[in-house]
Amino acid sequence: MNKKNSLKSTIAVSLTNYLDAGAIVAGAAGLTLWKDYLQLTEGHLGWLNAISANCLGAAIGAIIGGVLADKYGRKVIYTYNMLVYMTGVLLILLSTNFPMLLTGFLITGVSVGVGVPASWTYISESSEIGNRGRNIGISQMAWGVGPTFILLFGTLLAPPTAGAGTEGICFYLVEELAAMFGVTGSGAELNVYSSRIVFASLFLVALVAWLLQRQLDESAEWKAAQEREQEKPSVGSAFSFASLLTNRVNIVTIAFLAGMYLTWNLVASVMGFFQPHIFETAGGLSNADANLLTVGQWTLIIITTFIFSMLVDRVNQRWLFFMGGIFAIAAWGMVITVGVTSIWGLIIYTVLWGIQAGFSAQAFYALWASELFPAKYRAAAQGVMFFIVRSLSAVWGLCFVYIYGEHGEGFTVAAYCMVALLVISLLIGTIGAPETRGKSLEQITHERYGDDI
Repeated sequence: MNKKNSLKSTIAVSLTNYLDAGAIVAGAAGLTLWKDYLQLTEGHLGWLNAISANCLGAAIGAIIGGVLADKYGRKVIYTYNMLVYMTGVLLILLSTNFPMLLTGFLITGVSVGVGVPASWTYISESSEIGNRGRNIGISQMAWGVGPTFILLFGTLLAPPTAGAGTEGICFYLVEELAAMFGVTGSGAELNVYSSRIVFASLFLVALVAWLLQRQLDESAEWKAAQEREQEKPSVGSAFSFASLLTNRVNIVTIAFLAGMYLTWNLVASVMGFFQPHIFETAGGLSNADANLLTVGQWTLIIITTFIFSMLVDRVNQRWLFFMGGIFAIAAWGMVITVGVTSIWGLIIYTVLWGIQAGFSAQAFYALWASELFPAKYRAAAQGVMFFIVRSLSAVWGLCFVYIYGEHGEGFTVAAYCMVALLVISLLIGTIGAPETRGKSLEQITHERYGDDI
């Protein structure tokens, strides 16, 4: 694939990442609004996080999507998956009770999980050797653009906060839309329309993504792998998936990547879903101010991810990973030292976490996971790891809300847990970083597996 087509396909596929992060942050931005409207507890919020695109929903989808992408091709995912996503988002924005909201979060999460292994795999397989990291970096930028736009919408449409008296400058649009459905006056029923509009924007982007992605060509590397498999004696349709879990090289690689990514993601998943809520409850900010501060953080993430994409194919990846890990630990160390009730503490945390996110474990996971496995089960391997990571993130999310407390009284204890997890991720990633820069996928596969694949 030439450079122009490679970049074009990267942008089209990266919309999956926009919608993944967008779904998580759209839920986060409106979490307090849904809590007030449906009279939910912190336990209810924990379940929304657990089954969403942030955790279990994506975990289930990743197993399904990884296997489908390896068995039937990457293109089959892009032909149908966005239709599932749109169904889930539509259910959320129309929700009037908790079961309906929970179901919408689950369907959306499953769709996100289905798309993730195929997207990273397709980008890697369609990239030139010297631009593979760059293209993965561009896809990661979409992970920043999604939350930035979503939180900006949330800020502009934010309802007035009791005691703070602030509201988004476009809240009048929320009032006008709600009035069309017979909701007038003030209160939680009106305010939640702010979140409904945000989810409606995701529905429209998903429609555009579906129209673009269904036009993509199939991965040439996947087709070549299928042709090689057809030349071998048939050993059943489950062969690729079974061999993935019995090959020693695969087991070691899965343990390395899942361990490095899991420990970082346990922290990031909580902040991705609960950060505005924490800023409001433990930090005392209004909904508009919490969203605005998080917008600033995601803007910084876009900038640092762009820097990552320019450097990752040209510098030592081990030390680039180490630098990101140090910034992550420093961010949480600052929170423990200064606290979340200090506006300067929140601002410094926002900056440090934004810097680390551009060079985060997820960026390296997306790159290394798409390089270290053979084409015949490249997506399935990512599906297995994504399932492990997001499932355990769901469990941690349920535990976190009880550690944190109804009003943030347990935040300091939770912060110490975050630091410990980030230190583990830093050690695993720095020690185990592979030497893949400047090598083709075929060369990497041959060096790791020999002639048996």
